[in-house]
Amino acid sequence: MKLTASTTHLPIDKNHDSRNQKPFFFTVPILLLIFFGITITIPKPMHAEKNNINYRLKWLFNASVAGDIYADEKGYFRAEGIDVTVKEGSPEKNAINELELGYADFGVASADQVIRAINKGADVYVIAQLFQVNPMQWIYRKNSDGTKEFEIKTLQDLKGRHIGITFGGNDETIMNTIFTLGGIKKREVRITGVRFDFTPFLRKKVEIWPVYRNSQGVILEDKLYREGESVGFFNPSDFGVNFVANSVITSGKMLQQHPETVKKFLNALIEGWDAAMNPENEAITLELVKEKDKSSSSDIIKKQIFETRKLVKPTESWETGKINVDAWKQTEAIMLKEKQIEEPVNIEKFLK
Repeated sequence: MKLTASTTHLPIDKNHDSRNQKPFFFTVPILLLIFFGITITIPKPMHAEKNNINYRLKWLFNASVAGDIYADEKGYFRAEGIDVTVKEGSPEKNAINELELGYADFGVASADQVIRAINKGADVYVIAQLFQVNPMQWIYRKNSDGTKEFEIKTLQDLKGRHIGITFGGNDETIMNTIFTLGGIKKREVRITGVRFDFTPFLRKKVEIWPVYRNSQGVILEDKLYREGESVGFFNPSDFGVNFVANSVITSGKMLQQHPETVKKFLNALIEGWDAAMNPENEAITLELVKEKDKSSSSDIIKKQIFETRKLVKPTESWETGKINVDAWKQTEAIMLKEKQIEEPVNIEKFLK
């Protein structure tokens, strides 16, 4: 059936101003749409904002995520007009997986997780680097041999020592790089696989033990100090090995579809970390972390915040969240050498 529009059979109202009369050929389609119940959908703007946000951390609530807690509890996200749910992480709740499944909009992951995911085709981008120094370090007793004070001043000081390594973990990758850098052969050291149990180190069966400097490191250092022992920490970055740790990630889809939301989230998060790491706010930060981490004493949390500050802001003028591109490139090179990835991913393309 063909519809035609004609005005020849319409009565003419001489008192009607024809300038206000809509042409009949405009009226018919609209009447037909109404008659058949068809609705017109106006396309949404390409860059619509997303106000309800899920943010998945890498690990449990403690001093290591002080800035995340601060931004949330002190209303920095709300001030930007976004509603952010900050969720604890765990081995079963991986931020990258949740990004891909749509369960999270932002997350925290280490560089090796990001690079592996990109190597497998994941849609992951880095928008901030929280830790400028990797918290993965090794603790050791300075009087470990019982005769003279021991301290790791050069890589050669590792020779002949009993070193703990988490097989398959970041620390194995980092230590292998250290061995290569120092020209140390595996037969020149003794290696023991470690788990979450610190007993071998506490019983002096293993001399050099991997820890996160701002969490486990603080606890062990405090314990040994109370027992009259002094400790040192072997920090790979002191010897030029920069393996990037906790960074903030999102998806390419989020960056493309909701750029204003990404900007607001990042502004609030960095402001929260800046405030949390400010020594003037230490008492407030301590209170906020203590409310989340009830298993740790205030004294331990205070020390953990102090150590976290050094990882986030290695110098007072350091820009919080700044992405160290060279360190990311080095991390990729290390992983490629260790055959953790099959080919280069050109990580600099994924750093926003």
